[in-house]
Amino acid sequence: MTDTVLYEVFLQLKQGGAHEHAGSVRATDDEMALQNARDVYARRFHPLSIWVVRSENITGSAPGDTGPFFDPGDDKPYRHPSFYTVPRGVRDV
Repeated sequence: MTDTVLYEVFLQLKQGGAHEHAGSVRATDDEMALQNARDVYARRFHPLSIWVVRSENITGSAPGDTGPFFDPGDDKPYRHPSFYTVPRGVRDV
């Protein structure tokens, strides 16, 4: 028997919408993963598009990374509103 690989399944449910994670499937290759995803998830959700990605190819941040990873903008003053001048004729609301 051929070893199967775990794939993550992402569905696009609305035209122009983002692909959202729907679950996982196991398959021996990419085409089989797409077919398995269709068989499992298309009946329930009626997607417009299906993406399958090998789980081993996904890299994510860890919960402990929230401070250093997501807050690097403090050292860039051009991202702060005080860096920009308000043009003449514009009122504060």
